[in-house]
Amino acid sequence: MTAYAAIDVYDFDSIQQEAQYRGLIEELRCPKCQNQNLAGSDAPIAQDLKQKTYDMVKDGRSDTEIRSYMQERYGDFISYKPPVRPSTWILWFFPPLLLVFLIVGWFWQSKRHQRIASGQSGVTVDSGAAALTAAEQAELDRLLSRADSNNSVNRTDHDITSLEDKK
Repeated sequence: MTAYAAIDVYDFDSIQQEAQYRGLIEELRCPKCQNQNLAGSDAPIAQDLKQKTYDMVKDGRSDTEIRSYMQERYGDFISYKPPVRPSTWILWFFPPLLLVFLIVGWFWQSKRHQRIASGQSGVTVDSGAAALTAAEQAELDRLLSRADSNNSVNRTDHDITSLEDKK
């Protein structure tokens, strides 16, 4: 099996032109390929865009002019570094904001767990709101005394059963 690779051979007038060309094809994205720049793509459209970039570099166009030309024809997708404008704010500002929110949430949770571990739950009970009326207090006392009497009966039954088992 033989593998063939396309090798771009371009003649430049200066080392600066070649550096400009290499920088641009590294920065510009292939419109057909997923997440691949022009330098690494062998797609026919990438070959055409490399040729157009070469022609514009040879004509003495600046990086800004070449980027503008490409963005006019292919949109902001063509560049790995899209310009900051309202349509691209989400690309520029969402990741840092998400990171800040995640860090703040992590610190908040960490502090909350430290307070709980040290016994400071941060919950306070208003003594006025927790006060029972006389009727409620009487009912509570009656229920607690019934629970205590049931527990003592159960304990007595358990003690008797235990004694019988020992015999």
